[in-house]
Amino acid sequence: MSESSGEAVAAAVASATEAGGWRRATGIAGVAIGVVAAGAAAGVAIERLTVGRGMRQKARLALDSAGPYGGLRGTPGTAYAEDGTALYYEVDDLDPETGAEADRAPRRRRLFGRRTPAPVTVVFSHGYCLNQDSWHFQRAALRGVVRTVHWDQRSHGRSGRGVTQTRDGRPVSIDELGRDLKAVIDAAAPEGPLVLAGHSMGGMTVMALADAFPDLVRERVVGVALVGTSSGRLGEVNFGLPSAGVEAVRRVLPGVLRALGQRAELVERGRRATADLFAGIIKRYSFASRDVDPAVARFAERMIESTPIDVVAEYYPAFNDHDKTAALAHFADLPVLVLAGVRDLVTPSEHSEAVARLLPDAELVLVPDAGHLVMLEHPELVTDRLADLLARAGAVPAATTVDGYGSTSSTGPG
Repeated sequence: MSESSGEAVAAAVASATEAGGWRRATGIAGVAIGVVAAGAAAGVAIERLTVGRGMRQKARLALDSAGPYGGLRGTPGTAYAEDGTALYYEVDDLDPETGAEADRAPRRRRLFGRRTPAPVTVVFSHGYCLNQDSWHFQRAALRGVVRTVHWDQRSHGRSGRGVTQTRDGRPVSIDELGRDLKAVIDAAAPEGPLVLAGHSMGGMTVMALADAFPDLVRERVVGVALVGTSSGRLGEVNFGLPSAGVEAVRRVLPGVLRALGQRAELVERGRRATADLFAGIIKRYSFASRDVDPAVARFAERMIESTPIDVVAEYYPAFNDHDKTAALAHFADLPVLVLAGVRDLVTPSEHSEAVARLLPDAELVLVPDAGHLVMLEHPELVTDRLADLLARAGAVPAATTVDGYGSTSSTGPG
């Protein structure tokens, strides 16, 4: 996209918005986004010329059926947020055969009511427009090795629609997500040490939890993993675009999303009709490697597609308001992993570097050939660094090895 074309789009959008014509602005914003996605769309256009729609649909179905990703299920549960929103979570418990030495030893009489300490629980929080399955590879590798909790943020995955959003029409805030995480911890891991892992918006959720509940962090948290996330200043991200194009989209996108969210059914039909274009955009902003497994790319596409447009609109304002830089101080004395893809266009790796500068004892890992969904793109590397964090936090023995990427065995009801 050239600078001149970006300026033309910006001028057209500004003109339409000032005139108050939201329908016209929506159309022009669509053009702007189409121009912004030109690189992705070009490849899609070639594919459309050479591969029929029916063949593409068959390919998607084949990838959906062949790909094992997202099929892991644990013991389900429901927590309730302050406003009554139902938050779905699943627990993968320790394997009795690989649990603590005390669990394998003959039972001894307990004196004065003492009991075996609760195990460390790793709580995984996912990102915007994703769900708990985005941690598929890490979940597969850690099953039975350590107790884990995976949950869906409000209005995502199997969780209920946000009550505050549907009843009061208020957008989501990152602070609200931090309180949601506290509700999940209270329900799924009410006692024992915690390791908190968050990707993108999930990392922001972890920061918001620390900001609102510093005593919980001080008393129970023994490790933190912040993957592809940011502590603030997201309004400065350019998404890899020329400045004019970015400013055009920023000016109209909040209002356009609100307008589209009010016509969700119509928009969803449009999304299905333009699935090929959006698949290209999703891949561009999710991955950096050329050789990403097509089944993994399709898996990411399915997760993002499943997020309704009105939910996208409800969440969008939260990111410009997000600033949890001060909350990072609550992690200063803990083992912390800060990891990001160098070619992340959504939360650039510079944001992770900024987090690491405020946590000088944290391990900073920058993955050269990786985009925003680094845990799907380079699962072995991410899981290796996560396992090292768990060892430093005392969650697993230092000699523990993890494997089993892509396993679909179940520890609980599906």
